[in-house]
Amino acid sequence: MEWFDRLKADFYLNFIQEDRWRFLTSGLLNTLQITLFAVLLGIAIGVVVAIVRSTYDKTRDELRPGAGRFFLSLANGLCQVYLTVIRGTPVVVQLMIMYYIIFASSRNGVAVATLAFGVNSGAYVAEIFRAGIMSIDQGQFEAGRSLGFNYVRTMQYIIVPQAFKNVLPSLANEFIVLLKETSVAGYVTVRDLTMGGNIIRSVTYSPFLPLLAVALVYLVMVMFFTWLVGKLERRLRNSER
Repeated sequence: MEWFDRLKADFYLNFIQEDRWRFLTSGLLNTLQITLFAVLLGIAIGVVVAIVRSTYDKTRDELRPGAGRFFLSLANGLCQVYLTVIRGTPVVVQLMIMYYIIFASSRNGVAVATLAFGVNSGAYVAEIFRAGIMSIDQGQFEAGRSLGFNYVRTMQYIIVPQAFKNVLPSLANEFIVLLKETSVAGYVTVRDLTMGGNIIRSVTYSPFLPLLAVALVYLVMVMFFTWLVGKLERRLRNSER
């Protein structure tokens, strides 16, 4: 039973002694906070970008030359640049640019990390939501026009609600992906869950249990949210019958 006594001693050293388990709990709270607000920001950015891009794709041949077409083309171009840059660079590099360059004077690492992950998530949400809008049958647009709605009101009351329902499982999966991506927040000294495990490891010089605990917490959270996504998908399928 020597191995058991050694494991018990390591457990006490890493988690019980000096209440080191608090590094994990406080880090977990920061991880969940960053993930929640980042995904909300990402959805807000993604919806706007998706609407601009899908509107350009659907109406560019119908619009007459003028200010409206110019500004829509400009907005679409800016959205394409945003998508290319964000999707083409690593999230950890974007995070460090946000913290060390753009918001170098800020010491609120959690807020900067939330913004960085939200901007990153917005690029992927935009493509998810754009695919949802483009999948709506053209007849739905014509139905809106027959009811007297203009393009904006048709998008607002008919297209966007249907697209949102179609992509909701994908958005939930984006939340899970984002939850794991936040593990790099420690690069800008944010005390997230992973950083909490690293702090314990650096103090005790015992890496096995702290890193195993971090991995297990992530695994449990991902399994829980995956279960919720599966339940959501089944409920959406049942509502369509």
